[in-house]
Amino acid sequence: MIVLVADEGVPLEAASRVSLHCAGAESNVAYYLAQLRHRVGWASRVGDDPFGRRLLREFTGVGIDVSEVRVASGERTGVYFKDAPSPGGVYYYRTASAASAMSLDELLPAVHSSPRLHVTGITAALSASSATLLSDLMNAAAGSGVAVSFDVNYRPALWERSEAAPTLARLAKMADTVFVGRDEAEGLWQKDTPDSIRAMLREVPTLIVKDGAVGATAFELGVSSTFVPAPQVAVVEPVGAGDAFAAGYLSAEIRGLGMVERLRLGHLLAAQAIGGHADYAAVPPAHVLENQINLSGEQWQELAIGVADRVV
Repeated sequence: MIVLVADEGVPLEAASRVSLHCAGAESNVAYYLAQLRHRVGWASRVGDDPFGRRLLREFTGVGIDVSEVRVASGERTGVYFKDAPSPGGVYYYRTASAASAMSLDELLPAVHSSPRLHVTGITAALSASSATLLSDLMNAAAGSGVAVSFDVNYRPALWERSEAAPTLARLAKMADTVFVGRDEAEGLWQKDTPDSIRAMLREVPTLIVKDGAVGATAFELGVSSTFVPAPQVAVVEPVGAGDAFAAGYLSAEIRGLGMVERLRLGHLLAAQAIGGHADYAAVPPAHVLENQINLSGEQWQELAIGVADRVV
């Protein structure tokens, strides 16, 4: 979808100008993975409108395969607005968007041609049919031997907790790898510690619990948990950090790196994302990331990322 943000960093009601950016949880992950030189495709449905064309042009420009995106004539691409500098001030206009009418038949070719599928709970929030679609898609992927990663991505502005909590728990238990924020798990399921979240999702092969500036904890079946603290970061805006983290983790996993390195790369990309108002950011050069994920434990503890360290 498209996001609009006030240029002045003031509330929307006082703004005179806005900036327009491409956005969306799954496409954000694809954007980072493409920058990290992975082959990645994005499958969705957009309207035959300026916003849909902007999305396809920008994603194609960074190397994302959009051949499985359907352009729907007469339908509209979803948009949302960020009410900076208010944290959490996000306003969605996605009802009856082109993406909310996606069908399983449209998406299955992408799943069957890929070794991995990444999805998020935001798709389930778009409509009742979208929630069913996501469940069917994950089942189809599992049946084809496709590895499935799922980011819970609970958005209270899109649906009520009473509906979201059981749906997102059920979807999480269908995935091979699950990403969830400690704060969103508390809001959704009243689970406020990594261990309590793990107890609830004990069947998930790999569970990553993110806890903002504190760090991230990984749980694997039959393996002791792994905790990696987050580096010190100057925060401009937190929106998009979770998508960046997921992309960093998945990139490191694809490359065969260990759990500590996976969590570190997730943290490093998240640090880039929270340095601006767009949903995603450029990634540092490969050699910089390589050096940072291989720091000693003490050096990692001392790592601090400020505005001057970010890639623009």
